[in-house]
Amino acid sequence: MGATSFFGLARPIALAEIADVAGARLHRIDAAEGASAIVTGVAALESARPGDLAFLDNPRYAPALAICRATACLLREAHLGLLPPGVFGLVTADPHGAMTKAMAHLFPHALRPGSLFAASGVSPGAQVHPEARLEVGVTVDPGAVVGPCAEIGSGTTVGSHAVIGPGVHIGRECSIGAHVSVSCALIGDRVILHPGARLGQDGFGFALAAERHSKTPQIGRVIVQDDVEIGANTTIDRGALSDTIIGEGTKIDNLVQIGHNVVVGRGCVIVAQTGVAGSCEIGDFVMLGGQSAIAGHLTIGAGAAIAAKSGVMRDVPAGARYGGVPARPVRRYLRGEALLDRLARRGGGGRGEGGEGQ
Repeated sequence: MGATSFFGLARPIALAEIADVAGARLHRIDAAEGASAIVTGVAALESARPGDLAFLDNPRYAPALAICRATACLLREAHLGLLPPGVFGLVTADPHGAMTKAMAHLFPHALRPGSLFAASGVSPGAQVHPEARLEVGVTVDPGAVVGPCAEIGSGTTVGSHAVIGPGVHIGRECSIGAHVSVSCALIGDRVILHPGARLGQDGFGFALAAERHSKTPQIGRVIVQDDVEIGANTTIDRGALSDTIIGEGTKIDNLVQIGHNVVVGRGCVIVAQTGVAGSCEIGDFVMLGGQSAIAGHLTIGAGAAIAAKSGVMRDVPAGARYGGVPARPVRRYLRGEALLDRLARRGGGGRGEGGEGQ
């Protein structure tokens, strides 16, 4: 049987230290004994064993907590009464956020992908152009290619078979996954590109005509600011005349398509299978739900949220909540769905709930 985890524990940590890192407090009844208890792992409530840390963020999982055997559990004060005997309570207003901090402290190597070859430096099996500039501390795995005049900052790892194109700049402490391709791009510090991501390829630009479509040269760049994370097999096209820009701290899921000239603001969250057509402007801290589609040349205002599977065909005001196809204010969308459901029930014609006519 294989290992239960591919990430080793940094070191066993006392519960008092976990509480400090997570911004939690030991429940007063358990504080004296609990402070010296040792945490050696993390687990879900139902599978946790002594030595593990777990968390409860939603009371619907109270039955799992009732059978939990963890050493400690992060939870809200209102849920302390649900703790089974022998499990120490760590009280916090945000159990999920506290668990994230604790796990980062326990398993720092899981925060970003490292060398798949478990090595450092430039592998003899990599192809690095003599005109490329790599700072001290760069790791390049076997099979990777780094083109002429590319620049890569210290602490960055380039995975196997990744391709870094001519003139690309990549900052420090980045992780470039296996089979990633980056061209015509400037990448900031602490950026993570998961395996298979494609940055800087042509945008989808053509001059359409009745007999033949002519390709429009795409001569812009992709600019990725600091602390961005881009998921596996996501594609981000370079700009046509201006640049495609991904703002600081934005998190993009797997299988997302970002078209040419799109400007994504700071701190956005874009969930899997979303498509953003060319020349859109996405404001700061926007959330785009899974499989949402944004038509070209639109503006999504700062702080807006788009529900999953929505089709956005008009500008969205800042702070708005939109859903549906075509997307509209979410309350109106939900009222419309409720009305359609009532009409469908009335029109059942005695065929039964959810029945189909013959």
